[in-house]
Amino acid sequence: MTVYAVGDLQGCLEPLQCLLDQVAFDARKDQLWLVGDLVNRGPQSLATLRYLYAMRDALTCVLGNHDLHLLAAAANPERLKKGDTLREILDAPDAPLLLRWLRQQKLLHYDEQRNTALVHAGIPPQWSIQKAGRLAAEVETVLRDDNLYPAFLEGMYGNEPNKWDKDLEGIARLRTITNYFTRMRFCTRDGKLDLKGKEGADSAPPGYAPWFSYKERKTREQKIIFGHWAALEGRCDEPGVFALDTGCVWGNRMTLMNIDTGQRFGCDCTQDGHAAAAQKLPGDISTAASPRLE
Repeated sequence: MTVYAVGDLQGCLEPLQCLLDQVAFDARKDQLWLVGDLVNRGPQSLATLRYLYAMRDALTCVLGNHDLHLLAAAANPERLKKGDTLREILDAPDAPLLLRWLRQQKLLHYDEQRNTALVHAGIPPQWSIQKAGRLAAEVETVLRDDNLYPAFLEGMYGNEPNKWDKDLEGIARLRTITNYFTRMRFCTRDGKLDLKGKEGADSAPPGYAPWFSYKERKTREQKIIFGHWAALEGRCDEPGVFALDTGCVWGNRMTLMNIDTGQRFGCDCTQDGHAAAAQKLPGDISTAASPRLE
């Protein structure tokens, strides 16, 4: 069995299929880890979700901010934004089945044998992997509970509170946990979030830095695979931290990585989110990030 991880799909199905063909992926024996943002902005959000559901037994998936936005839009279509490509999912006859499956997915996956975590945006420096797992489980439980779920969706949006406090309660607590796992890029040493910056690692506001850069980070003993930050273009100079969102939906590339060997494979993407050309990439991409993508 080979285990691969792939960067943000965002409704770009052809590049994903290009990558799986490139490595001769076999869903009967191989496994695919997804860093979240399965849908939205790309041209095939519904087809992507259906494709993943059909191979769900071969998947390990964490949720991204666009996946949570889909769930919120399904509850209230007025939340749809101009650039969203989610309406086709909401109108599909199998939408209830697909959305129910999406609600069962995690915010954080930790493979103890490999000592490797999978998350959409990151893990703040002040949380250990054990604490992160406990807090992720709080949100995951709410997502799966039909009684608690509507209130969470209603209160999920917002940038406050912008720092973790163990005394937080209710929706404010769940929103803060969710923002760390699905929206974080820059934070302070003690975990205060800046949720506005979207450029490269060298564009942090004063007093802030990329979440993975702090020497005091409590997850330095674990490997972490994440997406969300397209402006990094897959480059991260922190040992054991692997950035896989390489901006396919922006016409750049989708990246697949063998999580045991570190070998990367790429599929160039067109501006409209379709596959252009496959390529084998260097196993270690560690040069400074470009701030080019949003």
